[in-house]
Amino acid sequence: MAPERVITSPAPAPAAGPDRPGGARRMASLLSLRESPVVAALVVALLGASLFVDMFASGRNISFLLLSIAAIALMALPMTLIVVTGEIDLSVASTLALTSATLGVLWESGVPIETALWICLAVGAGLGALNGVLVTVMGLPSLAVTIGTMALYRGLAYVLLGDRAVASYPQSWVSGSRDPFLGIEGLPWIAVAVLVLAVLFAVLLHATPIGRSLFDIGNNDEAAHFTGTPVRWTKFWLFTLSGTVAAGAGVFWTLQYGTSRADTAFGLELQVVAAVLLGGVSIFGGVGSVLGVMCGVLLLGVIRNALQLFGLSSEVLQIVTGLILIASVVTPNLVARVRAARAPAPASVSAPVPDSTDRPHNGEQS
Repeated sequence: MAPERVITSPAPAPAAGPDRPGGARRMASLLSLRESPVVAALVVALLGASLFVDMFASGRNISFLLLSIAAIALMALPMTLIVVTGEIDLSVASTLALTSATLGVLWESGVPIETALWICLAVGAGLGALNGVLVTVMGLPSLAVTIGTMALYRGLAYVLLGDRAVASYPQSWVSGSRDPFLGIEGLPWIAVAVLVLAVLFAVLLHATPIGRSLFDIGNNDEAAHFTGTPVRWTKFWLFTLSGTVAAGAGVFWTLQYGTSRADTAFGLELQVVAAVLLGGVSIFGGVGSVLGVMCGVLLLGVIRNALQLFGLSSEVLQIVTGLILIASVVTPNLVARVRAARAPAPASVSAPVPDSTDRPHNGEQS
């Protein structure tokens, strides 16, 4: 018999051994994470602002920075879960404003502030539930729904307050909203509360069956439905959670600034969405992490705070936010294309190819 011809494939890359220690492997794994760019950008922004911006690193400014991003961070947590499922909620800032207006009306009517706070949370849950019903029961796209409710909720806030403001809240509540945690300068208590919530949301998203189902929904909601995931109920409760947390952010915002106005937090939803996308959450769903989103919130806050210390106007800050939002959408696509271009071609499989002389002819035995 003639010898077999064999198609060979390239030798596989050597396994990690002494030439590539465990530390290097962990570093390579870290650099491959989707949120690595925003983490690196945050480190660079912090170092640059600390070195070149006067008073940035002072305890008073750090406290101001953390207070200014607290509401954004709160709303970004449930927004992360919603975007992971492939949906979006653009009504969060309007929910915040309507909650603030509701708190003002209740306080003026003589309702105790402790009771008014719980009513505001219930109002926020109801607003989020309305979004959930329109998206899950009516089958409407969340983008269109929440654009509509964004205008609706903001309009209702103007119905409640008009152009006036409520600013007669108890001073103990107003000052208490800005108090430092355990007397530590530069660390307001709300920052610690956001950190605790971020840990809880991270555990929920990354370490529970519910979190895994959210990624499944974002990748393919029909397939997730056929595997037993209650897709509609899950999305409904996520929108309800988003409204509740936005209401909590509205209560904190109101007490922090000591006033309720219908135009409160106008345009803040853009910063929330920018932070979520900047943190590595895919706008198409199925990809994201709480760590990346919190880094995105901090990065936006550091950039805006540094620009404010330079004395730039609010219009410039809005332009910068828009540019960052565009970059947060474009950058992941560019990174994915670069990685796809650099990925090695799949190796061919080794298989013996018999020679034609090896085949028995008619009437012959092999």
